[in-house]
Amino acid sequence: MMPSLYSGVAGLKNHNTRMNVIGNNISNVNTHGFKSSRVTFQDMLYQTISGAASPMEDKGGVNPKQFGLGMLTASIDKIYTQGSLQNTGKITDMAVEGDGFFILSKGDEHYYTREGTFDIDKNGTMVNPSNGLRVMGWMARLDAQGNPYIDSAGQIGEVTIPVYGKLPSKATTEVGFKSNLNSISQIIRPDMTETERVAASVRTTIDVYDSEGGVHPLEVSFERLAENQWRATANLPGAEGPVTLDLAGGAAAPANANNQITMNFDQLGALTGVTDGAGNVKNAGQLSLVLRANIPGRNQIVSNLNLGTSGLYDGITQFSSPSTTKAFTQNGYAMGYLESFEVDDRGVITGVYTNGRKNTLAQVATAVFTNPGGLTQKGETLFTESNNSGLAIVGEPDTGGRGKLRAGTLEMSNVDLADEFTDMIVTQRGFQANSRTIVTSDQMIQELLTLKR
Repeated sequence: MMPSLYSGVAGLKNHNTRMNVIGNNISNVNTHGFKSSRVTFQDMLYQTISGAASPMEDKGGVNPKQFGLGMLTASIDKIYTQGSLQNTGKITDMAVEGDGFFILSKGDEHYYTREGTFDIDKNGTMVNPSNGLRVMGWMARLDAQGNPYIDSAGQIGEVTIPVYGKLPSKATTEVGFKSNLNSISQIIRPDMTETERVAASVRTTIDVYDSEGGVHPLEVSFERLAENQWRATANLPGAEGPVTLDLAGGAAAPANANNQITMNFDQLGALTGVTDGAGNVKNAGQLSLVLRANIPGRNQIVSNLNLGTSGLYDGITQFSSPSTTKAFTQNGYAMGYLESFEVDDRGVITGVYTNGRKNTLAQVATAVFTNPGGLTQKGETLFTESNNSGLAIVGEPDTGGRGKLRAGTLEMSNVDLADEFTDMIVTQRGFQANSRTIVTSDQMIQELLTLKR
């Protein structure tokens, strides 16, 4: 009778453990990023009264006689189903849609979490404001041309956003043309007056920048000289000395270079070749020219004017359609201040500056584990690696099995109250039944003790 008492006690203890887990789940029903847990049971040791016997010639086999000694908690498992996403409208709030964890740091210690209630501290570092842990990722680097990029193969570090920081000015080095020149435009004649020449030409203007961020209007006019032949003239008002266009692209323009070029087209409207003022000719590949102009008190402006690819239609064209001058691009800009930022599905943080530029600032990293159920909970919805979780596989969101990032949202708890209350009833009944086992065993022992009076 004593084993039945201990079996009942084991049932009480383990059902109490299950109730503790259920209570914790229910208490965290509104905790962002919380993942519910479940308890599973298994039977305990068995006492063998008689063992099994194999069949013999004169009789069959005999099964073993055993009775159990109770039950125990087999496991407490973490359930990583996706929680619903709550829209907050705060750009620093983030949620992982799919598998993966945010990576937070405290010195050399790394923690992992599904809670994305982040903010910016006074140093511009992205942190969890409740505990000060820093969000990890990659800061943007600059390539040889000064363009920012993310090296996600490198080591992760703290994510910092330079709020109200400056973006230095950049001199214009590339100007792109996408114009169309009307193939039936009036041909320029030597006897035309200046007014008539201006009326027959196509004029374009785009602002270019010097190294100090000063803006200058680059004017290019196109005149039709003959069938499938045009002349382009470049001017930069305010320039000191001559403005030159040349194909050579050396450190200095040829002595006989000027600000005019001749462009030739084929019968299908594609640009086929360019001749500069020095007599240099190019009839294949990318057709680009070097523009040089000296600005008083500032550095020289040196920019490549890309007219398109020979034989293709990716630049200036000549069709029997109205001339267009709108499609210009240039890569220079004035100094600007960071006024806001955006976060995309891959965790890339893009800064928006007052000069209209958008530059990549950083990227938030996420991690997945071979066995996320093996992670150790540390409280505050934080996890750490364990011997059975596997090492963190760090990478960009939305790659390698890592889920997408949703900025401006938070992941809610995945606790299902209907399931929890049902489990609570079942657990209560199990606890109650085990208590009856103890009471009945006690009554049997009491009866035994009263046999001798």
